[in-house]
Amino acid sequence: MTSAEVLVEAFGRIRDVVEAAVGGLTPEQLSARPDGRGNSVAWLVWHLTRVQDDHVADAFGTEQIWTSAGWYDRFALPLDPAETGYRHTTDEVAVLRVSSGELLTGYHRAVHERTVTLVGPLRDGDLGRVVDVRWDPPVTLAVRLVSVIADDLQHAGQAAYVRGLLTEPTAR
Repeated sequence: MTSAEVLVEAFGRIRDVVEAAVGGLTPEQLSARPDGRGNSVAWLVWHLTRVQDDHVADAFGTEQIWTSAGWYDRFALPLDPAETGYRHTTDEVAVLRVSSGELLTGYHRAVHERTVTLVGPLRDGDLGRVVDVRWDPPVTLAVRLVSVIADDLQHAGQAAYVRGLLTEPTAR
């Protein structure tokens, strides 16, 4: 298995957890927040997808699907188009409401497909390319992709946990 195949597999696992966490939930369930202040399934999935979209687009010098494919308009959120959810306050998390799970998973699928298209043909030598010089040491493509995978898997797991709180209340 090549390095690119390992990365594609990892991004596929994120997609699988996202689909399972969102599938079948109502808009109310997607927006429900544990204890009224935690992150909702909708916010977690939107955020992890925005981070993947933003970071992968930047690393490969492409436009984000969020704006280039009209997802920003479809979501119709009162947020700046550049917003990814990083450091959102509890009030900012509260504005993330969606009309359906299909909206979330549709955006995630589009970002996943673009990610796989960009990552799939990579060669090992490509992974050492510096993509961000603002850090010391500068961030390589490999480090950026692993960072996105790690962050996304954490948030996908959180979304799955919140789903469990909503759908299995006796399991608490």
